[in-house]
This record gives sequence, C-alpha cells and structure tokens, in this order.
Amino acid sequence: MCMSAKVKTAKCPLCGKPEVAEHKPFCSKGCKDRDLLQWLGEGYRMKGPPADPDFPEEV
Repeated sequence: MCMSAKVKTAKCPLCGKPEVAEHKPFCSKGCKDRDLLQWLGEGYRMKGPPADPDFPEEV
C-alpha cells in the first residue's frame, strides 16, 4: 500500500512566499528586517493595563 504524502512548504509569516533556509522563517532579508522593525517599534503589542512603574520586577 503506497500513500503519497504532501510535503508542506513553510511560508513567510509576512508575505506568504516560501521560506528560505538562510532567513527562516522568512523568505528574505527584507521580510526578516521588517519583522525586527515591528518588534523594535512596539508594533507587536498585547492589550492590557500599563505596567506599574512602582512595582519591582522579578529577577
């Protein structure tokens, strides 16, 4: 019995093109850099109350 398995190609989370091993999980340096800029510019935020500046952080 022969079962043919479909190989799923991973896609870039930003543009949907196939990922490239060198830039995994992205397709290019451009998409990789765009994602980094989103993190640095606080583009990825979760809703919630603002942090309390008087509350000490755990170490």
